[in-house]
Amino acid sequence: MQEKIVEIAKNHLNESYQFGKVARQADGSVLYRQGKAVLLSTVLMGSKTVDEPFLPLTVQYLEKAYAAGKIPGGFIKRESKPSDFETLTSRIIDRSLRPLFPEGFTHPVVITVLVLSSDEKVDLQVAALHAANAALLSSSLPIEKGIAAVRIGKEGGELRINPPLDVLEKGSLDLLLVGGEEGLSMIEMAAQATEKVEEPDAAELAAEAVISPMPLVLPRQEINDLPEEELLELIRRGTEAVRDGSRAFEEAILPLKRTTVQVELSGGEEKVAEIEAFLSERLDREIDALLSGLSKSERSDALNGVKATAAALLEEYAVSFESAELDRAMDLLVGTKVRRQILEERRRADGRGLEEVRPITIETNLLPSVHGSCLFTRGETQALVTATLGEARDGQIYELLTDSSSRTECFMVHYNFPAFSVGEARPIGAPGRRELGHGNLAKRALEPVIDRELSRTVRLVSEILESNGSSSMATVCGGALALCAAEVEVQALVAGVAMGLVVEEGSHAVLTDIMGLEDHYGDMDFKIAGTEHGITAMQMDVREGGIAPELFAEVLEQARKARLQILQTMEEARKRIQPSGALPVTEHFVIDPSKIVHVIGKAGSTIRDIIQRFEVSIDLDREKGGVKVTGQDREKVQAAKEHITGITEAAESASDRFPAFEKGKRYTGTIKRIVDYGLFVEMPGGNDALLHISKIAKDRVENLRDRYHEGEKIDVVVLDQQGRKIELATPEYVEA
Repeated sequence: MQEKIVEIAKNHLNESYQFGKVARQADGSVLYRQGKAVLLSTVLMGSKTVDEPFLPLTVQYLEKAYAAGKIPGGFIKRESKPSDFETLTSRIIDRSLRPLFPEGFTHPVVITVLVLSSDEKVDLQVAALHAANAALLSSSLPIEKGIAAVRIGKEGGELRINPPLDVLEKGSLDLLLVGGEEGLSMIEMAAQATEKVEEPDAAELAAEAVISPMPLVLPRQEINDLPEEELLELIRRGTEAVRDGSRAFEEAILPLKRTTVQVELSGGEEKVAEIEAFLSERLDREIDALLSGLSKSERSDALNGVKATAAALLEEYAVSFESAELDRAMDLLVGTKVRRQILEERRRADGRGLEEVRPITIETNLLPSVHGSCLFTRGETQALVTATLGEARDGQIYELLTDSSSRTECFMVHYNFPAFSVGEARPIGAPGRRELGHGNLAKRALEPVIDRELSRTVRLVSEILESNGSSSMATVCGGALALCAAEVEVQALVAGVAMGLVVEEGSHAVLTDIMGLEDHYGDMDFKIAGTEHGITAMQMDVREGGIAPELFAEVLEQARKARLQILQTMEEARKRIQPSGALPVTEHFVIDPSKIVHVIGKAGSTIRDIIQRFEVSIDLDREKGGVKVTGQDREKVQAAKEHITGITEAAESASDRFPAFEKGKRYTGTIKRIVDYGLFVEMPGGNDALLHISKIAKDRVENLRDRYHEGEKIDVVVLDQQGRKIELATPEYVEA
């Protein structure tokens, strides 16, 4: 390919694509530029197909420290394990590009995106998506359609398409839409809480005492959960922007496409079709039995039995077959039955109606040594979610590529998916991309209802014990109740549900609370979480093509009904919560900020004594006077609070007794102590004040001990007084 530069200005992005300059041995490559950001994307296809009927696509998004003028931190000075952001971005690219591949494509494909130069204002996820799309579209792979990404933010009620990162982070919405001419193929959405400060009235201010129950000016936040109608309008507008973008990419990049290689799709499809037709005539009743109310494990056992029967029939009639061909034929047979049953009979494999939610059971604080816990079971999906409370210092420290300093994550959601949850005999290993993605979705769903200025760390851990349908949404439901069980203040309960879609020409069906079978054979996986008022997080993927905006209205309304039903069940469970005996006791109160120095004491001696004596931890806010005392023993926490209030009251009383001196007036005091920088003088009334060496004489004083002696009288003039702090000078200094 000859070197070629393509400039595309669309949806408030000015992008440059340079083809044929670098990585020319790849099947497709592009050097992408936007602002100061430079990304390299490459596409490579393996020559040998895999035996399994799926697309072996691997996406790697990797950030280089030098791209931001940094050297990697830590002991090893080179990039190693991908960060969570890199992993999540790789997942987004994978989910967006996977539907572009033709059905039956089984060649291994590796798409790599390297960030070579960064820009703090550039959305690297959108940039990476467009770079990968350009590399794929211009490659020799049989891909003739492109995608575009649009991120919609909301700042002060105003919508922004592809806003700068600083605007996006401060706004109330993060909506990422990806798709092409046929519609949307991938959605990521999260509401973002924004701060709202309510000022106290004059009566409240007048009533404020030295010790008061937490600040009168409470930072309250807007959840910014999005009503379905508003989200639907955003999707409509975003879909048009996505279509415009994808058309621009296809028109500019397809003419530069390399010669397409001939790829055989799913070898042996004719043989598979022959086996499918043969078995369809003879095993119709047995296939129907598989889809008649069986549990997941029962269906799996029954399917193995039907496969054995199918193999025996094929051998009996001398029909040659490979094991992989039989598996593929059976998969097609079951899939066809599942879809036909849903579309024609409006019935599902477990006997439910299309809008029916599986039975839900909830148990809270079942783990005696845990701060908060919830066992949430919906059908054959079960999540054990725990909440642990810690101090602010327990947060996860991390740093994004363009950050000048590190950040602290004080609300964490960790999702674990052991193999036993799906009946597989594999050991538990390190969390993979799926675990990180599901945990991130649950976090985005719950984060808006938690105080955005957390003064402590909250960690949720979801252990998936059974899985047959969206375990990430079970994590959301169980997580909300685990927070309540740990007495974490939340502004509203959050519930989630997974929706499915089956579409055939002229007919479609929307499914509520899908199970694994429907996820596998359906056309869409749509996870929606939110409060009773609106949506806080959403994630959508389609198998191929895209979803037209007209279908979203039906999906969102059906999901809203299910969410309200689940929330009602959760609210009933919340009312039954009994506090955990392991929950740490916390007291929040406010003191006069000027008295915090007395609580700390000289070199921290007072506060250390309180911590050791009462076995508590103490956090102080020097500006607002906030005090947080935490411990395991309620009596000791209360005693520590009373001790602190006693210190402040004693300091206040001493301050009230401190005499007021007249500025400019001469007083006679006694020298109590001589130090290098001045004299400590006992003033009338018994309080000490400092006469600084610079206020003794206009000329430099070399040695105070040559002129003064401890115990002798001295005349001083009061220059100023701020509470207990008195500024003194000698009469000679004042008169000079």
